[in-house]
Amino acid sequence: MTSARLTHIDDTGQAHMVDVSEKGDTVRIATATGYVKMHAETLAMIQDGNARKGDVIATARIAGIMAAKQTASLIPLCHPLMLTKVTVDIQADEELPGLRVAALAKLKGQTGVEMEALTAVSIACLTIYDMAKAADREMEIGGIQLATKSGGKSGDFVRNQSP
Repeated sequence: MTSARLTHIDDTGQAHMVDVSEKGDTVRIATATGYVKMHAETLAMIQDGNARKGDVIATARIAGIMAAKQTASLIPLCHPLMLTKVTVDIQADEELPGLRVAALAKLKGQTGVEMEALTAVSIACLTIYDMAKAADREMEIGGIQLATKSGGKSGDFVRNQSP
């Protein structure tokens, strides 16, 4: 772990938005992952398309994409970004049991897209919970984490998957 200083706190301890105007445009990509653990019966209901609120996976995918585009409105000090790509992939995992969510956010710009990828995963997971909660209130949302990032001065990051 590195001991970098917090970029959103100035010398007097006040929070501020980082000035990125002097940074060059680079292609920046971030991926994030998370999961919603549920009863096996709930997973089967979702996979069979029998959720009362409709297509859980399609709705969660759209919610995640929309959330990535709204990150600056949701999280103080985030820059509004012109995203060029956002994807949200949701896959069943019988061993969990539940749904695994992965998001990718991309742009060519002056600041990274980690928060957009993390927001996409978070909101997709919350949407899954909302749409299936009538069947399973014991669902668990977890494991939300940055998986990779590339571009920018700080270089690339790939999460170490070892325990």
